[in-house]
Amino acid sequence: MNSVDEQPRGELALRSVAMPADTNPAGDIFGGWIMSLMDLAAGTTASARAKGRTATAAVSHLSFLRPVKVGEVVCVYTDIIRVGTTSISLSVEAWTIPRSFGARHKVTAAEFIMVAVDDDGKPRPVEAA
Repeated sequence: MNSVDEQPRGELALRSVAMPADTNPAGDIFGGWIMSLMDLAAGTTASARAKGRTATAAVSHLSFLRPVKVGEVVCVYTDIIRVGTTSISLSVEAWTIPRSFGARHKVTAAEFIMVAVDDDGKPRPVEAA
């Protein structure tokens, strides 16, 4: 799945424990739950960079690489790829640490595009770094 030498890309933005209520009918953690964690992490990172509210505009290249089991710690990492006039593109990866605290594994990766918005939900410029 992923090389033992591979490391998460970016900074740790969110950590959560996978619980039984988050499972699909097969007993694995529901992909939508993982994606919601990724969206929260992307939003937190983008909002900090934009110094204000952001909204998810698009998600692309979403890949589910391996199942997540109940009790695993899910760690979501974000890395800003580019900043546009009103948008911020981020690489977002979810990794798990098993209950046995063995080697971590990349389980999901995607690119999120977040748009800075004003109080009315209209796009607004992102300040230069």
